[in-house]
Amino acid sequence: MDIYLPIAEVSVNWPLLVMLGALVGFVSGLFGIGGGFLMAPVLVFMGIPPTVAVASQASHVVASSTSGVIRYSGMKAVDYRIGGIMAVGGALGALAGVELFRYLRLLGQADLVVALSYLVFLGSIGSMMLYESLTQILHRVRGETPPRKERRRPMWLYGLPFRMRFPRSGLYISAIPPFGLGVFAGILSAIMGVGGGFILVPAMLYVLRMRASVVVGTSLFQIIITTAITTILQAGRNQTVDIVLSTILLLGGVIGAQFGARLSGRFRAEEMRAALGLIVLLVGIQMGLELFVRPSDLFLLAPGVGD
Repeated sequence: MDIYLPIAEVSVNWPLLVMLGALVGFVSGLFGIGGGFLMAPVLVFMGIPPTVAVASQASHVVASSTSGVIRYSGMKAVDYRIGGIMAVGGALGALAGVELFRYLRLLGQADLVVALSYLVFLGSIGSMMLYESLTQILHRVRGETPPRKERRRPMWLYGLPFRMRFPRSGLYISAIPPFGLGVFAGILSAIMGVGGGFILVPAMLYVLRMRASVVVGTSLFQIIITTAITTILQAGRNQTVDIVLSTILLLGGVIGAQFGARLSGRFRAEEMRAALGLIVLLVGIQMGLELFVRPSDLFLLAPGVGD
């Protein structure tokens, strides 16, 4: 049941890849994230080069995110206006990120940067999300009233120019912060092969103070555009997209995302954040361990050589 991947130059079990795509698609629809942060480490563990894993699974992110957006759009839970602004920033960030990725490959440091990025970003974001959500859960279990938090948006959001109204999100703020978030997500998409949802969702909730009901769908909408552009650029500039691998992954991703989106409303918000935070943290730690664990093949100490 193995199939040969021409760009990755390895053989893998294709039914396993389909199931992997479905599982990550389910997580994508459930939490409103692209799922790339989970897919790439698993592909690397299966023996696929990190540069190919990062670039090839982006198409799966697009497919699963599209499936999720269709579901959330039917529930009127997508703010297309603010999502469009973030997507424009994401496109520009993807352009810069792909060129940076190409430069790192030429230096032979792409694999190292990918692992470090996962360790730093996923480790920090996962830790903060897990701590914050577990604190709320403990207060609820003990029957305590959690301390009231200041819910006012940061004042600098109102001091910036180009203010716009976003009725569905309940915002009247400058377009610069969402645009900047999009740029950052685009760079991460190119370097880490992720949609950036694990950063965008908390930022949209705690910085922009968007309505929680539209955060997930809007995040997925932005991810579609950003990762689609990233995939095209990676294929054209770096030739690291394995079309066979991408096709197999997205077959399961579309179906899995639908089931995830249907179940997303059945859990408390703090429980969702705790589960997501734990997953993000564990994946970050796993990728980080690759930097310190002695490989079985010493030639692996020269990442990027032969790419």
